[in-house]
Amino acid sequence: MQPETLIRNSANWQDMRNSFRWPQPEFYNIAEQIVERWARAEPDRLALSYLDLDGGLREYSYLQLSRDSSRLANTLAAHGLRRGDRCAVLLPQTPETILSHLACYKLGAIAVPLFTLFGEDGLRYRLQNAGVSAVITDGANLHKIVNIRDDLTTLETVYSIDRAESGAKGFWQELDLASDSIECARTGPDDPAFISYTSGTTGPPKGALHAHRVLLGHLPGVESHHNFLPQKGDRLWTPADWAWMGGLTNVMMPALNYGVPLVAHRMAKFDPEHAFWLMENLQIRNVFLPPTALKLMRQAVVKPVNLRSVGSGGEALGAELLDWGREKFGTTINEFYGQTECNLVLGNSHTVFAPRDGSTGKAVPGSEVAILDSEGNQLPVGETGEIAIKRGAPQMFLGYWQQPEKTAEKFSGDWLRTGDEGICDKDGYFHFSARQDDVITSSGYRIGPSEIEDCLASHSDVAMAGVIGVPDPVRTEIVKAFVVVAPGKATEALKVELIKRVRSRISPHVAPREIEFIDALPMTATGKIMRRALKKQN
Repeated sequence: MQPETLIRNSANWQDMRNSFRWPQPEFYNIAEQIVERWARAEPDRLALSYLDLDGGLREYSYLQLSRDSSRLANTLAAHGLRRGDRCAVLLPQTPETILSHLACYKLGAIAVPLFTLFGEDGLRYRLQNAGVSAVITDGANLHKIVNIRDDLTTLETVYSIDRAESGAKGFWQELDLASDSIECARTGPDDPAFISYTSGTTGPPKGALHAHRVLLGHLPGVESHHNFLPQKGDRLWTPADWAWMGGLTNVMMPALNYGVPLVAHRMAKFDPEHAFWLMENLQIRNVFLPPTALKLMRQAVVKPVNLRSVGSGGEALGAELLDWGREKFGTTINEFYGQTECNLVLGNSHTVFAPRDGSTGKAVPGSEVAILDSEGNQLPVGETGEIAIKRGAPQMFLGYWQQPEKTAEKFSGDWLRTGDEGICDKDGYFHFSARQDDVITSSGYRIGPSEIEDCLASHSDVAMAGVIGVPDPVRTEIVKAFVVVAPGKATEALKVELIKRVRSRISPHVAPREIEFIDALPMTATGKIMRRALKKQN
């Protein structure tokens, strides 16, 4: 079967944009698109190469993924999961992660991907908010679910991919009892597929509800920043976790969609030397590397690898890192831009146009991007304003889960406001300048301060806490907390305790790396923390 592509390879980017048309399918299901049609046409085609922590390599065909995901779908259905129900996927990069997503989509259920570093508080909020009926996890994370299960009133079934224990059903033991055939739900493009939680700045995290069309919407950006994927010999990998949009919709789903072998490998901690080894030994040709990974890899003393395409997004890389990338990878890194609510709307494609220093690229075919003023009016070329995305892009979310007022606040008329400031130059290059809100960008993660502040403030010795990001040469920013404590409690031991508290209750990736005790926090007249004032005095 010949993979279908959405954009025509042309030497002129504007011509590609002008000639682009979105397909208008009546029915669209992610499972059908990324696995089932391949399983029927080329059942033995290689879909996935999984390198486990012990160095064992397992390969999966499209037919294997189809049959095993159908078994899981039948199992989930037998235990009560229905169309529209939510199923959480608390797993790292493993074959079972793919099977869990596929099974949900086959049933018309809604997947809720969750990062394995989340602690009990972080998980409790998201699982309660989504009202999940089922959780699929592993032995390393099962204890978190067990400890909070009494708080999860909608949760009916828990699966562990390792073994049946602590009230969890054995994933593979259940699959052995199920049929490997099921009719895929006839979902439309606008039917919900998954909820991706975004960091909250003025409140708890919000669940961005995406439809099945989110896959379709990502394809032009993936094709272009991977220099017109797919090409013969392509093989795609990312160290980014599949619980995030970057790993899930930039890599995992598109690779399977195009029939490009996907490499899965869980790193307990990102190892730059091992990343080079992996790319060399598994013959990887296409990668998505977050900026922090690139900065760490630049410090490694290793021989170059020969890649066909490298994508990166989340922050500007700069000329020096781009030059290093050309030397180490044999290709120019294509930067791109998007966010959880609407991803991959800007990007570079160096085989069509030359990247420009400090730019995150041009509007991708099929996406309309503009710079707006505070009133929602489009600004002229070269003027700084807010980056906004016009309705109509399939990768745009349906809305925030059960928060219509927050969804409405995100839009000005037909434009989704990103909260990012930037400019568009006369040649159509967009340049990101700053966040308008208080989201922290650290090691490729977008971190909201509110959840951290609430965790710190719930400690008996803490009166108030304010959290900001401060510049860091490797991580872009690190999390810093300003903490008001009770008299006589401002000790180094308390700092250590508070950091551990955030690590265990929310997640290690959001834990403060610096804590400063302060007598009082700057506040607005309405009692809100003035984080910008904290940044100025830092």
